Amino acid sequence: MVESTHAGRDDRTDGARAQVKIVVPDDHSMVSLLGSRDELLHVIEKTFRSDIHVRGNEITVTGPQAESDLITRLFEELVALLRGGTQLTPDAVERSVAMLRGEGGERPAEVLTLDVLSSRGRTIRPKTLNQKRYVDAIDRHTIVFGIGPAGTGKTYLAMAKAVRALQDKKVNRIILTRPAVEAGERLGFLPGTLYEKIDPYLRPLYDALHDMVDPDSIPRLMAAGTIEVAPLAYMRGRTLNDSFIILDEAQNTSPEQMKMFLTRLGFGSKVVVTGDVTQVDLPNGTQSGLRVVQDILEGVDDIHFCRLNSHDVVRHKLVTDIVDAYNRFDESRVAGIKQGAAARGGSRKRGR
Repeated sequence: MVESTHAGRDDRTDGARAQVKIVVPDDHSMVSLLGSRDELLHVIEKTFRSDIHVRGNEITVTGPQAESDLITRLFEELVALLRGGTQLTPDAVERSVAMLRGEGGERPAEVLTLDVLSSRGRTIRPKTLNQKRYVDAIDRHTIVFGIGPAGTGKTYLAMAKAVRALQDKKVNRIILTRPAVEAGERLGFLPGTLYEKIDPYLRPLYDALHDMVDPDSIPRLMAAGTIEVAPLAYMRGRTLNDSFIILDEAQNTSPEQMKMFLTRLGFGSKVVVTGDVTQVDLPNGTQSGLRVVQDILEGVDDIHFCRLNSHDVVRHKLVTDIVDAYNRFDESRVAGIKQGAAARGGSRKRGR
């Protein structure tokens, strides 16, 4: 598929310059590989400095040796994705490049074609390497913590694994729960019944569920107890056997609530805890159970902590930039506090 020849030196990097010819098999459309109006090719050209020329089903890459090799691997992975029935998008190309540049060693074609759940005419798959590791961890461990910023697919992928486990009869029911933290309004002052009061806190779980299960069957499944969506307080005193249990927004649990929840685990059950420690809505002075539990349970056998970051955000690209900007702001603020404390300490010593 690939022929490689050297073409002198690269004056920009003072290194070997290579020319690589990539021959795409006839059974793959160049439009599928390069995109309508070459939109995918433009993404690749913007990502690399090498010259890329297309003629017929041949792609010629001229540039630094290491970069030419990387581009060759990229096209091989994209062809493999097409063979697997994946429709290429600019996002898929960018994520493939990021994986090839990383140190994980996993192939994009293996990551982006892993089927988590096929439902209602669509297939749910991980879109980043960390998401695949998260999904794999759920298969291997009894309790998994998915910790990361908004938009990284923590809850959505956990929900897909829960529905798949129910379909495969690995569990008898799905239990979805969240802490009902008051956000500026006290529950007692909200109108309606108790269920109407807590519904806004549980609505994101219902939304994800409707994406994966026939909406007409959800009331029947809930009435039978096969699917349960309830506030965290409803878990107290129970032992949950043969269940797939998801605790969402776990950063808003207290340490006591987290301990209470984790000790509900029964035989034949699996637990996934998701949350973002940068978005705690607890009253001032209350510790986040998700922060504390990392120090307590890290390293315990059959418990896994999976940490996602801004590179795993699968929402609008601006969400990644927003998360990174807030992280930089938090880091600079912490550094400023430390510098201020050090300066005050030095002043006290001089005063003596």
